[in-house]
Amino acid sequence: QVQLVESGGGLVQPGESLSLSCAAAELIFSMHDTGWYRQAPGKQRELVAAITRGGSTNYADSVKGRFTISRDNAKNTVSLQMNSLKTEDTAVYYCNARLVVVPTGTKYDYWGQGTQVTVSS
Repeated sequence: QVQLVESGGGLVQPGESLSLSCAAAELIFSMHDTGWYRQAPGKQRELVAAITRGGSTNYADSVKGRFTISRDNAKNTVSLQMNSLKTEDTAVYYCNARLVVVPTGTKYDYWGQGTQVTVSS
């Protein structure tokens, strides 16, 4: 069974930085579209940043210019560098890897257990 493991969450003050990492032993990230999602209490899970197999990236408007998603193919990890953190960034952050099988379009989604990020003064 594929397991994604997130690390790097914690408690920081507004304006500080934090880096999250996602690793998987049974899955090759460069063969999947990968993303970081977050879910705050009482809110729906939302996409924060994504990187395609080809290396293209996209970000939620709320984090553009502050967060950077990257992939290290040698280490088989996907990271999320978060700078200038705000209290509203507080949430559980989840790593996701998606494989779309062509031509059927069948999707396979793999999720991590999540890591808590708390931004508070």
